[in-house]
Amino acid sequence: MLLRPTSTTFANLTIMDQLSRQQWITLILAFANSALVSLFPPYDYLSLERGNIPTFAGFYWLLGSHSNHVINSNFLTLEIIVIAINAGIAWMLLANKPEASKKSQRYQRGVLVMVAINLTAMLLFPPFENYSAITKAVLPSFEGFYFVFSDNSQRQLVTPILTIEIVLLLINAGLLLLFLKDKGKEKLTPAQIRALAERLRALQR
Repeated sequence: MLLRPTSTTFANLTIMDQLSRQQWITLILAFANSALVSLFPPYDYLSLERGNIPTFAGFYWLLGSHSNHVINSNFLTLEIIVIAINAGIAWMLLANKPEASKKSQRYQRGVLVMVAINLTAMLLFPPFENYSAITKAVLPSFEGFYFVFSDNSQRQLVTPILTIEIVLLLINAGLLLLFLKDKGKEKLTPAQIRALAERLRALQR
């Protein structure tokens, strides 16, 4: 006997197709952002007057000629990691989870949105330190948080502090998501447990 597709089936397929397109768009945007970040990586400037201490120079075209400039690979790696995390957050926000309650979904989506906003803000306002205060100390010093596209020619990015910020944010977000996770269905009543046990005994016979 062949099952005829109903209008509900077609509606579900349409929603799945639309969701799939949205998720594919998310992947394309993540790939485009990663390519853009890679083509315009962050550069540090090495000056003899400052003892070859690298100071943040900005973002330049990868294939251009930049004398006395080196790519800040640590900050570039953090940029790509944040793009990947934000893409994963967008993917989860677009995913349909009918098994979870609407209230739990709303809270979890709020946490994910706040994580994405905070990660973006961390890259736009990273910690900097003045080149004259740079020492060989184990713990890096830092001067403050500055806009990454402003004039930071006298400063150096403190990537260890930025990495710690991102890691702590992800840990706290993960713990909060676990706390807000839907607890599932309510526990069975004693009568339901006895009925289920009788059915299992009947199946075993």
